Amino acid sequence: MATIVLGVGASHSTLMNTHWEQTTHKAEAERFRNALYTARERIAAAAPDVALIIGSNHFRGFWLDLIPAFTLGVGECVSSGESGTPKGPQPVDVEFARYLANTVIESGRFDLAYSARLQIDHGQSHAIQYLLDGLDVPIVPLVVNVFAPPLPTFARSAELAAAIRAAIASFPADKRVVVIASGGLSHRLPWPDWRDPHGEDEDFMVRAWLDGRENWSDYDVRRREIIRAAQAAITPEFDDHLLDLFAAGKAAELAEYTTTYVQQAAGNGAQELRTWLMMAAILDYIPAERLAYEAIPEWLTGMGVAVLDPSHRNSSSRRTRS
Repeated sequence: MATIVLGVGASHSTLMNTHWEQTTHKAEAERFRNALYTARERIAAAAPDVALIIGSNHFRGFWLDLIPAFTLGVGECVSSGESGTPKGPQPVDVEFARYLANTVIESGRFDLAYSARLQIDHGQSHAIQYLLDGLDVPIVPLVVNVFAPPLPTFARSAELAAAIRAAIASFPADKRVVVIASGGLSHRLPWPDWRDPHGEDEDFMVRAWLDGRENWSDYDVRRREIIRAAQAAITPEFDDHLLDLFAAGKAAELAEYTTTYVQQAAGNGAQELRTWLMMAAILDYIPAERLAYEAIPEWLTGMGVAVLDPSHRNSSSRRTRS
């Protein structure tokens, strides 16, 4: 059967790639980047056969003509390559991905969308760039809608994760699985609710999200200008509390969060915390090790990295029994 050998939660920001030299909080940026490298080393040491990457979509892989709540990649996977992230085809463990999709759907617990030709963006490829760099590990991408309301609830996200955990456990062959959550923590993007845009910039954004399927890059320059003009809105107290919950093995509490609460407490970008919740749920909410947290205003985001290691839990249990 398949074994989950590691879980990793990591923030992403393409501004790491495009504006590193302009970043004035260099010490904080370097500590965060070093934590990504440490997490990559932990992944390498776990020797996974596949990486399940749970990430968001930033309207370069999905558009408003069709927005599933959750989409599993079960065939070709192409990364859009914006802002210095990996571009082009990505290796997918197709057999494992299709087994997960089939098992979850046939369980009757969840009607999961799937794609045999999935386009991802930095919501997944940032993790590929930094956490899987140099590792010959195929992926299974799972894209969560966190930016086009109405959003799937945190509770429903946790329910899907539980179904995926059961599917992984039932896989008939040996396979070592690492689960990566990409996104968060607190941040506020200058993105509108597509249902009620206000002003020229918001109208432009919604038009890009609706019409960008064939020519998303045509909209990218102005999109980047709008994002770069935004003021940072980071909430370190929220992020600290969140990471404390993970460290205490209490990440299941996120399933009680609502979209409105997260929006008000930590910004629209923090809706990506659904990916962290799902990763933790697949790891059965074991305690996490916090590798880093840095509030980096130039990247508009509270940047965190955490690792959930089942082998540490098992070692602790053995010491307690002895």
